[in-house]
Amino acid sequence: MRALKYILVAFSFGILFSSCEEGSGDYDSSKPKARGTIGEIILVIDSTKWAGPVGDELKDIFEADLPGMIRSEPRFKVNRVDPRAMTRMLKMSTNLIYVTTFDDKGGASQVINSQFSKASKDKAEADPSLFQLRMEDEYARGQEVLYLFGNTEDELVANLRKNKQRLINLFEVRERGRLEKIILARKNTAALHEAETNLGIKINVPASYQVVKSKPGFLWVRQPTPTANRADISLFFYETDYVAEEQTFPENIVKLKDEITKNEIFGDPEDPTSFMVSEKQIPPAFRNMVINDNFTTEIRGSWKTNNISMGGTYLGYLMVDEKKGKLYYMEGFVFYPNEVHRDALREIETILLNTDVSWTQEQGS
Repeated sequence: MRALKYILVAFSFGILFSSCEEGSGDYDSSKPKARGTIGEIILVIDSTKWAGPVGDELKDIFEADLPGMIRSEPRFKVNRVDPRAMTRMLKMSTNLIYVTTFDDKGGASQVINSQFSKASKDKAEADPSLFQLRMEDEYARGQEVLYLFGNTEDELVANLRKNKQRLINLFEVRERGRLEKIILARKNTAALHEAETNLGIKINVPASYQVVKSKPGFLWVRQPTPTANRADISLFFYETDYVAEEQTFPENIVKLKDEITKNEIFGDPEDPTSFMVSEKQIPPAFRNMVINDNFTTEIRGSWKTNNISMGGTYLGYLMVDEKKGKLYYMEGFVFYPNEVHRDALREIETILLNTDVSWTQEQGS
């Protein structure tokens, strides 16, 4: 699915940055390539502001726990940096956020404030709804620089709180797009063929995954070489008839998921008691959305095997294709004991959101 760019406030702000003279936002082969791991954000902010109400809102946006997890894991990896400690290397970071308020006379905030012209500050003072500006490729190619500002802390806090989900979406969509270029550069054609044949859908699975089980209405693929630095990731896809809206209710999604895994997913294929089940002590989190005109429910939660020999986290999507009269459930689950699951879940999200359930055999012929 093509990455979408969320522009929260469209305006010509007239901010004067020294780097703008170098062609900020335009492709410049002389600039170095941005660097940074997927999901990493460099947050440039005064330490006092970080410890106060502004910092609390920023933590709630970027460091909030992912829902449905076995243990606490923040949505992004945030590294806070004092504005006076910014180095050339840090300025090359892929995701860079500067945060300030114009009433802050502290030395650290003044370093950021000095980049704003008087005309810019006057505009912000006249319109308190102006609180952010995006700059692409400001210091490096492939970079996202976001300035978050306000006349006062109260004003900035209010705008951050109001635009929380949009700010999350901005970086989630961006990071998914970056990851897509990496993991989907080479696709598994065998898995693609099985999905088209047995489910009538089009999937994009990395070449490193292998088909575990395939039959009419069901496909299971797995990344088969987990290591200390690589999670054990499985994906499965299931198709059934769409007959009633009740099938999309949260309790029925969990019921369907458990019916699928009880019959198809086993920790040990030789042990029929090792089938996969939803972890009930950690309630799953649901979110409704529309993907390619199809009503979709996202579900995040934790799983275990019935014999409690294994466990982990999962991310799933229930998609309705009313034109085809079909209901599709697709899920990725992670087995990675005592390690962070966030990156594996982002990989699962990237793969599953590239699935086209509206594809038909006629399109492929």
